[in-house]
Amino acid sequence: MGVLGKMEVDIDIKTSGDKYFRLWANKPYHVVDILPHKYQCCELLEGKFGQPGSILLWIYTLADGKMRYAKTIIDIDEENKLVSFKVLGGSVLEEYKSFTVITQVLTKGTMTTAKWVVEFERFNDYGPYPKDYMDFFIGVTRDIDAYYLKDH
Repeated sequence: MGVLGKMEVDIDIKTSGDKYFRLWANKPYHVVDILPHKYQCCELLEGKFGQPGSILLWIYTLADGKMRYAKTIIDIDEENKLVSFKVLGGSVLEEYKSFTVITQVLTKGTMTTAKWVVEFERFNDYGPYPKDYMDFFIGVTRDIDAYYLKDH
């Protein structure tokens, strides 16, 4: 049996929480337009954009410059403004037994926060922690925030 792990990070954003949530929940393909240096593809394989249970294919590039892919199933929790992407296949499953990425918008008073959670199962006690993925999601959030603040 592998080792289960969870990493979380909260990033304050200036973008409307609704706009940020809608991007990931309903128009994830738009991140390819916003961040072509990080995401090269978000293709619908099954279902409909904005529909829980839909299958998406992602092609993305981490900081090491190596292109990777992930086939994911999306779940959307409107009430909690939470979107999760469970990896069904792809590059990340060469390093981890299981991998799920969750993003959620939290509002605390006047502050809006984008929370990222990565739940993973390592193959053994000495397997890697997904620090490179968390760094990637922090950069993605900052880039999306900057994009929307330019009046797009």
